[in-house]
Amino acid sequence: MISHIRLAAAFCLLLLVALLVNAARIQVIQADSLDNNPANRRKTIDRYEQPRGQILVDGRAVTGSKDTGQQLRYERTYVQGPLYAPVTGYASQTYGTTLLENAEDGILAGTDPLLAPLPFWNDATRAHEPGGKVVTTVKSALQQAAYTGLDGRRGAVAAVEPSSGKILALVSSPSYDPGKLSGTGGPVADAWRRYNGSYAQPMLNRAIRQTYPPGSAFKIVTAAAALDAGVVDDVDEPTGVPEPYVLPGTRTTLPNDARGCDKESLAYAIKWSCNSVLAGLGVRVGLDRMVEAVGRFGFNDAKLRIPSGVAVSNFDRRMSEDQLALSSIGQFDTTATPLQMAMVAAAVANGGDLKYPYLVERTLAADGDVVSRTGEHTYQRAMSPSTAYRLRQLMVDVVETGTGRSAGIDGATVGGKTGTAQHGVGNSGTPYAWFISWAQAKDTGRPAVAVAVVVEDAEAVRDDISGGGDAAPIARAVMEAALRD
Repeated sequence: MISHIRLAAAFCLLLLVALLVNAARIQVIQADSLDNNPANRRKTIDRYEQPRGQILVDGRAVTGSKDTGQQLRYERTYVQGPLYAPVTGYASQTYGTTLLENAEDGILAGTDPLLAPLPFWNDATRAHEPGGKVVTTVKSALQQAAYTGLDGRRGAVAAVEPSSGKILALVSSPSYDPGKLSGTGGPVADAWRRYNGSYAQPMLNRAIRQTYPPGSAFKIVTAAAALDAGVVDDVDEPTGVPEPYVLPGTRTTLPNDARGCDKESLAYAIKWSCNSVLAGLGVRVGLDRMVEAVGRFGFNDAKLRIPSGVAVSNFDRRMSEDQLALSSIGQFDTTATPLQMAMVAAAVANGGDLKYPYLVERTLAADGDVVSRTGEHTYQRAMSPSTAYRLRQLMVDVVETGTGRSAGIDGATVGGKTGTAQHGVGNSGTPYAWFISWAQAKDTGRPAVAVAVVVEDAEAVRDDISGGGDAAPIARAVMEAALRD
């Protein structure tokens, strides 16, 4: 009898050990896979059981949370959603997250290990802290000026502080209300279909995720390459590039909308935007040196993060000489985001030292303690200080007496470059209007802002006047806001 009891006890003990081993297997070894199983709603419910942290502009929250009383309890809300959508992105219970809501999701949702009181605390307790705060570098006055200036037209504005790399404004137009996507159900699905089905593409972040042919605004990059390579020694001396200019290896003549470009100087060519001169100089610089030069400005960099990903601005690494000539004036396959072109202007304004652009100044815990801070650092030495000095003056001449006069600001030094970019089959599309610029108050030692504006549905047709007429006034409004700030 006793032997049977012992056998039963041993068997029960074996079953208990098996249960404990299985429990350990499920709770430890398989924990991550079960947590991430799409059929497991516990993680989703847990994610929305507390308010999401805030994204701040000028110290004020532009996001919020509301208690819906539903199973997915807290839903994201936005203050002036369309204005800040290119910065915040959306946080949707149905469609996930984008932009800062995605890049800083751990801080905002309270799951980032840096928010925990002790190392591995969240892993051990399966808990998360109250959502933290993300402090942006954006200035509300500049953001509003850019948004108002575009006035619903398709286009974008990017503004940076040249001396630090802080992104002061990111605007994409037309925009959308990210709050319409926050929850679940029919209205959210309807808004998603409406936004994605719109011809105007309001959810496309044109400031950092769309590339355009930069047209004549790119001539600043080619001018920098020519000066640094020694192809041009004196900006006021004739370059010897003839008009008409025949693209190398072809019978195609490159047209000039500006007058008097025959063999003109670099200074004249930038001021009045002579295609022939800059195309010829690009060919003289050569493909290898041009590729190296554009890389110092950020072109062809697939790793640029602000912290959201930025579309790659392209300059082909393999081209024939005729294609290089066109690329040197911002055509052929050359494309750039507005942020990239703001970086071009910033490099000139900051003496050739291009700072890495960033959108998040610091992150905070819910109680205000600093979790992380973004330090400014140099991205590249885009050009020599002497080249930057000469290009600064050339850009000032564009604004004071050239094609960019509509960007001038009393009491400030302003440099700029206008441009339009042809596109479409046979260049049949309405040209994109560009303006890149920087502004510095006359009683200060460093520039306040560098701005790039692109307007897709520009009204003018003559090369460069479109940039001066459509894009330059928007840039001026943003620069004025920066100078007042």
